[in-house]
Amino acid sequence: MTRDPFVFAHLADAHVGAWPRQPAVRTELRDSVLRAIAHAEEIRAEFLLISGDLFHTPVPDPAEAAPVTAALRRLVDAGTRIYAIYGSHDYVAHKTSWLDVLAEAGVFVRVAPESVRSEGTRWALPYLVDEPTGAVIAGISGRSHGLDREYFRAVDSEAFRGAPGFHVFQFHAAVEDYLPENLRGKIHGILRSDLPGGCQYYAGGHIHVPYEGEGPEGGLLVNPGTIFGTSISDLDAQRTYQGRHGLAVVHVAHGKPRLSYFDACRPSVSREDAIVVTARTREELRELILARGRAAAPASAGRPAAVRLDGDLGERSFAELGISEATAAARAAGVPVEVLIGDIRQSESVGGSVQSESEIEREEFERLSEQATDETPWVRGAEGRATLRELLHELGTPRGDGEAAADYLEARRAGALRILNVRRPGPR
Repeated sequence: MTRDPFVFAHLADAHVGAWPRQPAVRTELRDSVLRAIAHAEEIRAEFLLISGDLFHTPVPDPAEAAPVTAALRRLVDAGTRIYAIYGSHDYVAHKTSWLDVLAEAGVFVRVAPESVRSEGTRWALPYLVDEPTGAVIAGISGRSHGLDREYFRAVDSEAFRGAPGFHVFQFHAAVEDYLPENLRGKIHGILRSDLPGGCQYYAGGHIHVPYEGEGPEGGLLVNPGTIFGTSISDLDAQRTYQGRHGLAVVHVAHGKPRLSYFDACRPSVSREDAIVVTARTREELRELILARGRAAAPASAGRPAAVRLDGDLGERSFAELGISEATAAARAAGVPVEVLIGDIRQSESVGGSVQSESEIEREEFERLSEQATDETPWVRGAEGRATLRELLHELGTPRGDGEAAADYLEARRAGALRILNVRRPGPR
């Protein structure tokens, strides 16, 4: 029997450990996630739903994982239950992920056991009951390049739907019905009709853009977006969605969910804090970068300060800004800085705009997809681009502290074979 009223929280796509080459930004991301977890404790949430990609890699840097793990442990000790599913960055087939470790340690409960994932056969959706509230919770973990659609379509949710109580369904997949215009045709996902019906709350994740919608038979469908973000474009979107993303806080009364948000993101590399390069000389930029680093030093506690550049280069090339020289000069003066390239534009005669890393990735994936041959059909279309993106993330996973070179190479090889759905040949 559901206890009513009650409150719970929902987050997705925290990506703790992202920004591996920018430790200052990585720290800001982690601090944002810690603020979100602390807020769930402050409001005394009955339970916290984590709908995938808590960490950026299956086995994150211990320095990143430890404070988040400790915060989650405190939340549990304060009486909040945590229910989690895997995201595409969390799950790894060839070895134990950090989520597995946390589940075994009792920090949270895995809602969607991997053992239910039998391709091509119908399977019964497992579910659990949050005893203090009576909420009935089920979920399906994220799968690479749209493979999760087959699991959704093969699921038998009759027992889950028939259980009495407030129904929650967790998932980590794009819902094509609710994709923003700029992502349509670029991300392959599920349809709203693929979700099990009869739920009062659908706890989504995967795309970093927040949205609210409705389940196939009613109910509130929510993707809260990313807590902080993994790219400059994510950070730029934070202002657009200010107050409408982050940690979703859900108040349930008379069986109806009411939604609000806690925005834990306070990036120092937003557009409002950027250094504008327009009409600046090389020397002026060097002094501005040094001054920005010095101003941030008291708050950065010895860590590099993140400095963002925006503006119009005119006829100049990007190299003429002397960013490497300015960074080296700041560090020589005892002021460590990291320079991030934001919205930098160039004259058409020079080559258009200087692209962010994520924009370069997207265009290169599209180019490779268009060049698909009969020997590489797996790179075609939206699914092919998603496969390429996942391969890049897998092969770019940094080597862990103390991890042997042979183990690291074997892990990357096994991960690539899993993504490509290639079976390793056995011994002859």
